[in-house]
Amino acid sequence: MSVEDFTFAIPLTDQMGWNLARSDFEFMMEPEPEGCFVLSEDLERIGIASTVSFGKIGWFGNLIVGENCRGKGAGSLMVRHSIKYLKTKNVETIGLYAYAERTPFYRRLGFKCESDFMVLKGKGFTLPVRANLREPSKKDVMKIIDFDQYCFGSSRRKLLEPILPDSDNLCYMHIEEERILGCVIAKVFGKMIELRTLACARGRNDIAVDLVKVMLNRLKDFEVSTCIPKKETPIISMLMESGFSKSFKAARMFLGPSVAGNCIYLAESLERG
Repeated sequence: MSVEDFTFAIPLTDQMGWNLARSDFEFMMEPEPEGCFVLSEDLERIGIASTVSFGKIGWFGNLIVGENCRGKGAGSLMVRHSIKYLKTKNVETIGLYAYAERTPFYRRLGFKCESDFMVLKGKGFTLPVRANLREPSKKDVMKIIDFDQYCFGSSRRKLLEPILPDSDNLCYMHIEEERILGCVIAKVFGKMIELRTLACARGRNDIAVDLVKVMLNRLKDFEVSTCIPKKETPIISMLMESGFSKSFKAARMFLGPSVAGNCIYLAESLERG
């Protein structure tokens, strides 16, 4: 994919109701410019796919084939090409989020379901939170990246390093005895906010819930969405009791050994893990 392909890719994603803009594709390509692909047939562009590699872990993101070209093997071809590319980057495990109805397609390509997720949407609100939560300073950026690496299983520095210093985004962290035990990031898209990259020490649901609360306090009256494992019931219960509702379900699937199980977490995005 090149920037010249954006004029094709944006209307294609509009068919799915994703409402992606040029800036979204620029952000998609920034960490892995060689890992975003366009499929052509007889010089006509018919599909796109995106990937990103984080050391031994890779992620398969967007996959769309034009409506008139579906059911002919184009999607499978793009997935196999993406797997081949990620293997050249020495990736051992490839993850993806699949809409519930698309899991059979990915199973046929070797992926296995690991856990169920749901996307919740609602508005920011005000609830009391405990102490020990603060916004990070510049010197905390690498500490957060290292903590995320422990939780995720591989370094996502090339993804997080541009996000954390961005003044349009929000981040909070929990510190105990000079150690990070949790952090959460919100990415701002105008009046729409996505809660991303919650990572918290396993067994510390109290910290995880407070991190989400403090972020929502900052985002009062904003439209907020987040992608969360169904097993993280303390966070889900708090959000549902506060007016959030389920938008759709997804499954996290892996080709290779399962990873990213060392913490309580929210998805960074469906595209990047």
